[in-house]
Amino acid sequence: MAPKPSTGPAKKTSSGEELPVTTMETVEVEGRARDLIGIESSASQGEVGQPEFQYRPLSRVGELIETVPGMMATQHSGSGKANQYFLRGFNLDHGTDFSTWVDGIQMNMPTHAHGQGYMDLNSIIPELVDKVEYGKGPYYANAGDFSTAGYARMSSMSKLDKGFVKLTGGSYDYYRLVAADSEKLGGGTLLYAGEFQYYNGAWQTPEDTQKFNGMLRWTLNEGNWGMSVFGKAYHNSWTATNQIPLYALQAEGWNLYQSGSPSDGGISNRYSVSTNLWSKGDNWKNDFNAFVLYTDLDLYSNFTGYLVNPTLGDQMEQKERRWEGGANGEQTWFNKWFGFDMDNTLGFQLRHDSISGLGLNQTVNRVVWQQDTLHNVSETMGSIFVNNKTQWLSKFKTVTALRGDFLGFDVTSLLASDPNSGSKYSGIFSPKLSLIFGPWANNEFFINMGYGFHSNDVRGSANAIITGGATSVVTSPLTRQRGAEIGWRSEYVPGLNTTLAFWYLHSDSELVWAADQGTNDPTGPSNRYGVEWTNYYKPVSWATLDADFAFSQARYTNVPWDQSWVPNAVHQVITAGAVFDLTHGFFATTRVRHMGGVPLTVDGTLTQGNTTLVSLGVGYQQDDYKFELDAFNLLNSKQNDIAYAYQYRTLTDVQLGINAPGRGVNSNPNGGIVLHPVEPQMFRFSATLKF
Repeated sequence: MAPKPSTGPAKKTSSGEELPVTTMETVEVEGRARDLIGIESSASQGEVGQPEFQYRPLSRVGELIETVPGMMATQHSGSGKANQYFLRGFNLDHGTDFSTWVDGIQMNMPTHAHGQGYMDLNSIIPELVDKVEYGKGPYYANAGDFSTAGYARMSSMSKLDKGFVKLTGGSYDYYRLVAADSEKLGGGTLLYAGEFQYYNGAWQTPEDTQKFNGMLRWTLNEGNWGMSVFGKAYHNSWTATNQIPLYALQAEGWNLYQSGSPSDGGISNRYSVSTNLWSKGDNWKNDFNAFVLYTDLDLYSNFTGYLVNPTLGDQMEQKERRWEGGANGEQTWFNKWFGFDMDNTLGFQLRHDSISGLGLNQTVNRVVWQQDTLHNVSETMGSIFVNNKTQWLSKFKTVTALRGDFLGFDVTSLLASDPNSGSKYSGIFSPKLSLIFGPWANNEFFINMGYGFHSNDVRGSANAIITGGATSVVTSPLTRQRGAEIGWRSEYVPGLNTTLAFWYLHSDSELVWAADQGTNDPTGPSNRYGVEWTNYYKPVSWATLDADFAFSQARYTNVPWDQSWVPNAVHQVITAGAVFDLTHGFFATTRVRHMGGVPLTVDGTLTQGNTTLVSLGVGYQQDDYKFELDAFNLLNSKQNDIAYAYQYRTLTDVQLGINAPGRGVNSNPNGGIVLHPVEPQMFRFSATLKF
């Protein structure tokens, strides 16, 4: 699958299908305009091409995931840390139940130092993303761990019609340089790219973010088969301004952009080598990829001020060194059985993570004064799946699938004070079924149901953990989830692609490893349900409009109704935009993103409030150059990027002898609101030279 054809030489996908190359020279803005009637198996599946997001203003690379309708990405801890993600009533934290794959490698990290499923997208160069395929719900055979809410698969370009150099400068010391080109080499095509970004931000303590990205891709296409080899490198260092207490703004005169712990921040590295191979015949096709990567993270955070330690403060270090290797493959046969057209797919996924120095330390200004936990972890996940698609009638087909996932792990504690060591094995099977009706007059209808799961941090599954006097329970390594959906897709109105989905999702347990505290946090089973309406409209050749509406509810099921809100579940996500590809090379774009209905406590007495941001972009381009000016937070909103409810003690509290955490809201046992604001109004100018 690919964007609607644009000018440029054809390439082969993993299925061997000839598709157009989407390059930076593409001026035809089509994005989600591709006809998906008769192709996808649910109303919640789709794809987005470079033409849609090449004009979209991105204040940070994580916002690229917002091309998935209903998804929201925020940030609370500096530009180098993974974003916070929200979809279908999930506070996905930094990953958990949404999986992203980039060029065949899953970005989510199990048993991560900061949080289960940690998904850092900062190593992506947006200008080189060819397309994003996505799906929501547990209905897809090739989507396993971390994929119950949904998945995204991003693919990089294999070649460029022209090389380019792009320089961006903007408010609050934002500077970015990216360059890329491709050329023939060894019978194939070599694409090479590099990126550097520096940013201080509006924060009282400058971020001093320094990011480096590099990518090599060699691609060979030989008719019925082909291959790619990737090499990628990423480094980032930053200082973070974490969330601060609302009462400090109201009663202590804190600045909205002030830091409660100026030495917070981190250093992150990621290096990977991978290969993708594909081939096809008259009635079959296959795909295979293998990869090895190294990542590390040293993350320093203080989320509670001086609550735990009034003398030294509560800064902690979360660290790890990780080697990961794996392979994925699938084979599809196209046959006619008993008179019915039938596609059968057999696939596997294998991944091994070897994690050393996985630790939680207490620190002061990034200097360790106490070790809480330190582990070496070996974790292997193997998966196999079968998928059958059968056309029973001209207007009715089914997709049935069965997936099996098997986890084995070994946890070794390196501290005598921490007894948490052990080995275990676990497995889970997940059946899936989709019923597809139509099309009638370019209208298609879907009924989807399926089982899924997410893995838990295996440190919480090895043994009871005693950290700082707190004992956590032993968790199941794999948590069962299930979901269902009724959907409609229509292209009846010329130029309009619209989908409507009513969905339901149940999780047996919200029990996850709370890496910020070093214990497991049991939060019970939950139900989520909602509706999504997506629209992509091209009324004329020079204008593209989109509007997506997502509304959901998330409730615990084992507690009284008035105590059942799932904290930080975003219940309203609305995004809308317009792109105008005007005459003589001029273009303009605007976007609105809104999120609201966010309870911060189980009783709903504290809420985050609504956040609405407007961005604007204008530009001018010709064959060999492009200029663009982007404005972010155009209305200079002071609303929250994210907020929580918990206890916090400031240094002023300590000095005044005040021992009431969450001062100002003492009647609430959850403490008070802590928040991280959206970044203020800012402008960025970019100049691109093509050669």
